[in-house]
Parts: sequence; C-alpha cells; structure tokens
Amino acid sequence: MGSQPVWIVGATRSGKTTRLVELLQARTASSQPPESGQVSPSASLRSTPPILVLAANGDNRLVLTDRLDGTIGDTYPLHCTTPLGFFLDEAVLFWPIILEKLHLKAQFPLRLRPETEQELATRLWRSRLDDGTLSQEGVNEYRLVRRTLDLLQLAGTAGISSEDIPLVLEASMPEEQGSPALWQAMGEAIVEWRDWCGDRGLLTYGIACEYYWKYILPDPLYQERLLQRYAGIWADDTDEYPAITRDLFEFFLDRDRDCVFTFNPNGGVRLGLNADPDYIAELAARCRVEVLPTAGGLQDELGELAVQLALDPMFFAQLPPSVDSIQTTARSQLLRQTAEAIVSAVQSGSVEPGEIAVIAPGMDAIARYTLSEILDRHGIATYSLNLQEPLIGSPPIRALLTLLALVYPGLGQLIDRDAVAEMLVLLSAGDTQETGSLALTFPIPYAIDPVRAGLIADRCYVPHPDNPQLLPVTEFARWDRLGYRATAAYEGIVRWLTDIQVQLASSSISSPVSVLERAIDRFLWRGGNLAFDRLADLRELLETAQHYWEVADRIEGSQKDDTTTLRQFIELLRRGTVTANPSPLRPLVPPNAVTLANIFQYRTARQSHRWHFWLDVSSPLWSRGGAAVLFGAPSFLHRRTPQRRWTLEDEILDDERRLRCILLDLLGRSQERVILCHSDVDGSGGDRLGSLLALVNASVGFSPVGV
Repeated sequence: MGSQPVWIVGATRSGKTTRLVELLQARTASSQPPESGQVSPSASLRSTPPILVLAANGDNRLVLTDRLDGTIGDTYPLHCTTPLGFFLDEAVLFWPIILEKLHLKAQFPLRLRPETEQELATRLWRSRLDDGTLSQEGVNEYRLVRRTLDLLQLAGTAGISSEDIPLVLEASMPEEQGSPALWQAMGEAIVEWRDWCGDRGLLTYGIACEYYWKYILPDPLYQERLLQRYAGIWADDTDEYPAITRDLFEFFLDRDRDCVFTFNPNGGVRLGLNADPDYIAELAARCRVEVLPTAGGLQDELGELAVQLALDPMFFAQLPPSVDSIQTTARSQLLRQTAEAIVSAVQSGSVEPGEIAVIAPGMDAIARYTLSEILDRHGIATYSLNLQEPLIGSPPIRALLTLLALVYPGLGQLIDRDAVAEMLVLLSAGDTQETGSLALTFPIPYAIDPVRAGLIADRCYVPHPDNPQLLPVTEFARWDRLGYRATAAYEGIVRWLTDIQVQLASSSISSPVSVLERAIDRFLWRGGNLAFDRLADLRELLETAQHYWEVADRIEGSQKDDTTTLRQFIELLRRGTVTANPSPLRPLVPPNAVTLANIFQYRTARQSHRWHFWLDVSSPLWSRGGAAVLFGAPSFLHRRTPQRRWTLEDEILDDERRLRCILLDLLGRSQERVILCHSDVDGSGGDRLGSLLALVNASVGFSPVGV
C-alpha cells in the first residue's frame, strides 16, 4: 500500500525538482533494511523493484540522474528515463504482444531515426506525391511528408488512433488549411506507413506510442509485469508530457502505488509539439497538492507587470531599474551594440561572461556570428546552446563523402574537381605517416594547401560517371613544384584508395561503414586529438551510417546494393536533414562563456543566468510558436471541444497564453537583470512592432554598471 500521491506545483525555479528529490530520498530511506545475518544489502536491492523516475527530455534526465546519484546513490534502485524513451523501450521489450495482436512477422524491432523515416516515407508515398493525391497548396514535397509524419506522432502521443486522424482534422482544421480530400489522403498515407513499418519491424516514436496505449498498456500480462517491475512513478516537469502519460500515471494511481508529480503552470514549452499540460494537470485532483509559493529570479517582482504591459495596449507603467534596454534603428547596429554592451559589462566587473545569456526568438547565423566575432576579439568566449547545424556543413564530412565516391564505382556524378581539391586538403591535415619529422616543423597544418590541391585536382583527377580516378602525381608535368610534403601526402591518399579497392574486390571489407571507420582512423583521428565539434561530427556520421545500413539490410536484405545505398546515403546528407548531435554525449561548454540560445532551447534546457539580453525583443515571433508548433497540433489537444474548428480567435488566445508563459518563465530564469534589445527595423527592413515593444518603451537605457 503506497502513500498518498503528491502533486507539487510551482513557478519557474521555485524548487519543484528539489522537493521531488527530497521526497524520493525520504521514501527510499524509509525502506526497511534486511535483518542482520539474513540477506545482504546488495541482494536485497536486487530483489527490490525500482522506482520509475521520468524527466521531460534527455538533457533534463542527465541532470536529474546526477542529482539522484548525489543524494540517493546506490542505496535504492531507480530507473530514470523520459516519457517517449519509456514508451519506445516498452514497445521493444514487449514486442511479442504487438506480434500477437497484429499478426506480424517475428523479427526484432528496429527504431528509425527521423531522417531515415522521412526518406523511407517519401519513397513509399511516391505515387501519391506524383499524382497529386497527397499535395497541399503552397507546401513543397519535403514539408508535406514531414507534416504527415508529424500528424502520426501527434495522434500517437494524444491517444488517438491513426484511422481517426482524418476525422479529427476535418472537424477542427480551418477550411483554408486544407480540404476533406487532403485530410483523407493524409490519413490513408499514415495508415499505409504504419502498417508498412509494422510488417518490417520498424519503429518510430509515433508508432511506438500508438502501440503502447492501444495494445501494450491494456494487456493484462503487461500490467502484471509493470507492477512487478516498478514500485511507483515519480515524474518531474509533467507540464511537458504527452497526453498518454496520463494513462500510465492513472494506472499506478489506481493501484495505490507511490506517485509524485511536479508541474509548472508557466511551463509547457513543448505545447505544440506533443505536450498536453492542461490534460495532465487534471491529475492534481487525485493527489495531495503542495504549492511552492516562491518563484525564482525576477518573476515575483516583474512577472505580472511585464505580462500586463505586453498584453494590454491601454496599460502603461515604468519598469524598475532591473529592466533596461538597448535601442537602435537597424538590426546590424543592434547586434554590434549588444556585443559592445556585454564587453562593457564584463570589463567593468559587473558580471562574468558565464553569467550572461543572449536569448532570441530565433538565433540566426548572422546574429550568432556577429556576437561571437565581436566578443571573441575581446577575449570573451561564447557557447551556442544545442546548436543544430547540418552535418554536410562540416568540411571533413564532405571530404569523407568524396572519398567514398572515389572508392565505390558508379558514384562519379556525385563529385567534381572542387570537391576533390577540398578532400585533398582536409585529408592531409597533420599527416605525419608519410612525411616523417618534416611535418613537425612545417608551419602549415595541411600537407597539401588549397593552391597545390587545386593544381593536383586539375592535372591528376579523371572524372568518370562510374570509375573516377586519382592518377599518380607524375602525371602532372611539373609535379616537382608541389614539394616533398604535398607529394608524399597525395601519394599516401592514392595508395590508401588503391588498397581499399583491392580489399573490397576480395570482400574483406563488409560495408561502407567499415571504409568510413578506416578513413577516419587513417586521415582524421590523429591519436584522438580532435576538437569537440569535430569529434561530434564524426560520431554523428558513423552513427547515421551504421543506422542507415541496418535499415537497408532490414528492408532490402540480400537484394541490397552497396553502391545504390551509398548514393542514397550521400544524397540524404547533402539535403541537410542530419545534424551533428550524437547521443549520448554531454555538450562541452567552454569555461566562463556567454550563452547564445533561442527561446525554446533555453527554456527546454532549464537554464538560468544573472543577466539576460533579450535580442529582437520587439519581434512578433516572441508570441508565436514557429517551428516549436507542429502542423495541426492544436487539433490533438484534449481541451479542444470536439467538432469545433480552430479559429483566428483561438490562435490569438493561444499566442497570448504562450507569451505569458514565456515572459514568466524567462523572468524566473533571470536572477538579476534583463536588457531588452530592440531595433526599429529587422534585417529585411520591416518594422518591429511586436507585443514586447511596450516593455521597451517602459524601460530605461542600458548602463553596464550593475544595479
């Protein structure tokens, strides 16, 4: 018999997670130890069912795990994961239930990464896309496929069957967004995709969630096993959880197991992706509610005042000195003055760089580069939070792909002389295997510089659609002008290519993944002395390649052709759909660096800083969901009235609610000072008249000296 469930509610940084850890520590400490001489503590722990601990996302899970390790350690078994991770793991672990209920072929399930999911769905729906059955006015093919797949995830996490998606969309979506024929086409495509994946044992998050709530959780055998496996469930930041987690919570509540939940009414960062905070919040009625009265940072002082200024055009008040502003005409001026203000504040001793965060609705490349460049000139490091750049943007990755196209026949159309020249430069970096001690004293980090690489590519590269070649350096009439170091490095690359092709012909290399590993070890690894971002790129490339070949083996089996698969893999990377985010890998944050982030990233990471610089504060994007709201997401929220269309008024109310949560949440994460950074026009010359312009007008000018 468990204790009374607890619902901990509080504003940002009010101590919700700390309270959850305290209660969990008290719960585990109250567990009776075994009597002396009967059972050892380790044996007792092995027989004790763990507590299931949930965190909102992977980064939060790592932080929570560290806190639990520091307080509870190995004195009590805990299983810490995320909601989506839990559903996916359960779908894999209890896959036989799915096989039995759906009569699928017995094979081990394989999870699809998003980029592979996109490509395979596009192939499956090719006929629908080509004949216009699956098309939406003003939406290109890539976005349409992504939208359709997102609908499957929204439905799966909301507890709505794929077959019912057309009915939900037809009843709720505005008529200008699409027709009943489109919703029906999307629904049919989704069901086809789900069944196609099931036949091949492929899992996506959306499919796994649908399997879980529809087949696994209702199964009596699974319910019995679930109670045996977990003593209770403790969930942090439940305002970020999808609706189907409520089914899991109620399962434990109905059986009187230990349950503790935390909830932030100003959270819901993932509202519009797959979170349903209002639906989850209804569980508070079944729990003992603990209200944490104190908010963090500036929220108590400024929260409601800032919200009223932003949402009520007839209201005006003067903001306190803890909020001031930087105002310019052009955005270029704003970026420069913002960076200079940070430099002045740091040099005056008012604040350390690591205590500063620059937050924008969208931290574009121009802003990131400008701020980083100016701050770097003054010795101030910057860190871009959760930066997601396409993997193909990394020059070493492009060089490896060019190398693969030279190794395997039939890929010559994917490369040109410029790509070969770039490859020669990058694969000759720090090459000491062929040049000996000369490389240790040579001041240039590349054995082949760009000029020599261009000469070699012009004279020694022979393009061919099937068998492009690198000729011996002696084919260049004046090869002696290249110098010993460049010549030796080039000959080493050619010799490596020849050796690999011989091994391929003898079938001693299993797949292009093995070729990649050997190329990285030979040309780029250099004893592991790699920068963090370079290492992350290479890890993501290998993870993506390994996954891609596993999926290809599953789908095509013995019919798989390495050249065709490799061509598709290279084209996938060139479309920019893969980013350098290997998992699991903690980000390496430079010491004492200014954090650059967009609103969604910053709130999701649960960070806080002494000083905030809110960039582009008068942009209308502050109140809009943007990329953080999936197409059709409001239709799958449980608070929506059935059979009622989504209206402009609903959208306005949602934007106001979102802006309120953003303001209160960010103010709770700013410990001392907020600087509002406003320009009259944006980068394209448009006026900046967003809701937060009222805050700029109510603030005082910036002074680098602390208040």
